[in-house]
Amino acid sequence: MIRRSTPTKDAVLNVLAKSKKAMSSDAVMRKVDISIDRATIYRVLNRFCEDGILHKIVAEDGKQYFAVCVKCEEKKLADHHFHFRCTKCEMIECLPVAVQFSLESGYEVESVNCILTGVCKDCV
Repeated sequence: MIRRSTPTKDAVLNVLAKSKKAMSSDAVMRKVDISIDRATIYRVLNRFCEDGILHKIVAEDGKQYFAVCVKCEEKKLADHHFHFRCTKCEMIECLPVAVQFSLESGYEVESVNCILTGVCKDCV
């Protein structure tokens, strides 16, 4: 489905596209250059996820981060891949490692959330 472009959507996507890391909705809200309420930010971010523009990463503390899928396409990452979150700089990045799993018949996997937490190579 093609959705119309709006100043709000453009502002949110611009912030995330310029970012080198996944961002929380609060971080996006602080960076946008127009006034947007919290509910609209969540709605736009989740709609971008539905449309395959962003993907959502849920950290071990339940906080949601959003990242533009460009890096995944460039690296040809599998749909189900690992993410790494640095506890020092809070950077979250996609890792080029596919998640391998098997289930007994009768189950259908719709999404996978795998996040490794530690200290990144820049913070060691």
